[in-house]
Amino acid sequence: MRVGIAADHGGFTLKEQLIELLRGAGFDPVDFGAYRLDPADDYPDFIIPLARAVAAEQVDRGVALCGSGVGASVAANKVPGVRAALIHDVFSARQGVEDDDMNVFCLGGKALAATPAWELIETFLAARFSGAPRHCRRLAKVHALEPVSLTLQVSFDTLGSVQRDASNLLDRGNQLSASPQQHRLASATNTSPEENP
Repeated sequence: MRVGIAADHGGFTLKEQLIELLRGAGFDPVDFGAYRLDPADDYPDFIIPLARAVAAEQVDRGVALCGSGVGASVAANKVPGVRAALIHDVFSARQGVEDDDMNVFCLGGKALAATPAWELIETFLAARFSGAPRHCRRLAKVHALEPVSLTLQVSFDTLGSVQRDASNLLDRGNQLSASPQQHRLASATNTSPEENP
């Protein structure tokens, strides 16, 4: 199983330990960074690429770490197709997969040491989605909230049409916002010959 893993400075030390544990257990870890400890780095820079890889099925599961695990969870869940959760207990590590098809496990590098963290991750990676109708129904409702298409393409013709429409609306808005004095001036200069012999 290919397991993507990513962390900012808050989860960096734990990430390095977990990579070795994953390899030792026969998993294929894919490191999305950070690749060095930098107290000024930002968790979205590492978590988002990991989440996108999970959504694209380039890796089978993901492990996302930051100091508390909260930021990693927030960031990962912004990617359509990702079902991430912050987990600190064995029950949720298993049930999150069995019932909710969780595919990204989030953890706080400052909240747990390597040994209890590894127990949770082993549980997460061993679990399988049950496929029970009630869980599929609930997940379908969640999926319905995601964008319709992740690869929407807009043709140049359509884009040009949208730009022209936007320009016309802007011109119309400018005309409507003109002062009453400007409207009177425009009316006076546009009178027909019959009205002004």
